[in-house]
Amino acid sequence: MAFIKKIIVWILTVESRLILRKYKPFIVAVTGSVGKTSTKDAIYDVFKSPALCTEDHMCHVRKSEKSMNSEFGLPLTIIGAPTAWRSVSGWLRNIKLGAGLIFKKQPYPDCLILELGADHPGDIMRPSKWLRPDIAVITRVSKTPVHVEFFDSPEQVFEEKASLAKNVKKGGTVILFADDEKVMSIAERVKDKDVKVISFGLSENAQVKGSADKMTYDGADSQEWKVESGIGGSDFRFQPSTFRAPTGISFTLETDGASVQVTVKGILGKVYTYPLLAAAATGIARSLKLDEVVTSLNAFEAPHGRMNIIPGMNESTLIDDTYNSSPDAALAALEALKEIEYAGTKIAVLGDMMELGKYSADEHRRIGREAAGVLGASGCLITVGPRSKITAEEAVKFGMPETSVMSFDSAQEAAAQLVSTVKKGDVTLIKGSQSVRMERVVKALMRDPEKSADLLVRQEKEWLDKK
Repeated sequence: MAFIKKIIVWILTVESRLILRKYKPFIVAVTGSVGKTSTKDAIYDVFKSPALCTEDHMCHVRKSEKSMNSEFGLPLTIIGAPTAWRSVSGWLRNIKLGAGLIFKKQPYPDCLILELGADHPGDIMRPSKWLRPDIAVITRVSKTPVHVEFFDSPEQVFEEKASLAKNVKKGGTVILFADDEKVMSIAERVKDKDVKVISFGLSENAQVKGSADKMTYDGADSQEWKVESGIGGSDFRFQPSTFRAPTGISFTLETDGASVQVTVKGILGKVYTYPLLAAAATGIARSLKLDEVVTSLNAFEAPHGRMNIIPGMNESTLIDDTYNSSPDAALAALEALKEIEYAGTKIAVLGDMMELGKYSADEHRRIGREAAGVLGASGCLITVGPRSKITAEEAVKFGMPETSVMSFDSAQEAAAQLVSTVKKGDVTLIKGSQSVRMERVVKALMRDPEKSADLLVRQEKEWLDKK
């Protein structure tokens, strides 16, 4: 089976290279450890701008669907074919589709927005040599990135992702995350090449900078206060008596002395401010006006399972961050939970973080310490999976009452506990790696579970059939 897989990947890759050579689309490639998919989706929205389409004739833009960034995902996006899962006939159809594009002139996208992941050494270095992107975007690279177990060290993961910048076309643009000195050091590696460097972030030295970032809410402000009880017992904490549900984020976008407000509904956290800033930088690299960029950003619709705001049962609020998890992403999610105004109890439901290798125990402990600081004595922590039991133990060590911390083996067990305890005004963050299937917790707690197919990740039949 492994041999057949290699053959299919080889054929699809050869076809992809020939297709790019024939049609010569404008290519934007995105990599990093945190926010790749959100960044790719935000860039796609910007590149669909009517102004860009009119001026540059880029009227047909294609992006990697979902997180198709693997050795299969990249060529499938270039060919424009879906994954065939375990269907032999489906893979043969995909190969035939690629051949048709090569041997017969057909309509093809003017622009490709591609996401590149690094599961193993060479996953970015090899394809970037033949992709030769016009724009390379490198987001935050974690100190302990997901998939690190397949590399010798986190440094090797960084080098893999940095290799994308080295292969940008002459006259192209490298867009870097300004809030990380290590990512910004990539600028030195390309200074002798004929490429432009644009930085984005919240730091003062960012060329495309975000500031005054905050969460937005519905409901009226209230000056009255009352005592509430948390899941772990009475906490005697003063809280606003009127529930204000979070609705999204807002920040000021600054570049070249100009500033404008960006407001996006349905998402939370700095984890989204960064992708939107990166997308703005790509728009600027393509000579779009700032107001045109912001129009696209304000209409941004987040991918499922990435800090999405979903109405919960009993007038609670869910923060659905269940697509995947890594240490930095989990910390960013907890930071957003910490900042939320709320009327009930803050609840964090954290599943195992996978593919961390020898770093797994230490990173799960680190998340436990952070969760204790965010939730305090009044919040509730629920963990899912064997690795996350360490998270629960560490949270108790760092001050959370044992009655407020629970561990379960499966997402279904955790969901059953929460269904009986979640109440009005509670805010529940749900996060974990793919294999833990934390979207099942979200579905159980949704106000409108019948909408799960439209709102949640992994609702395809192939995923739903998995236990």
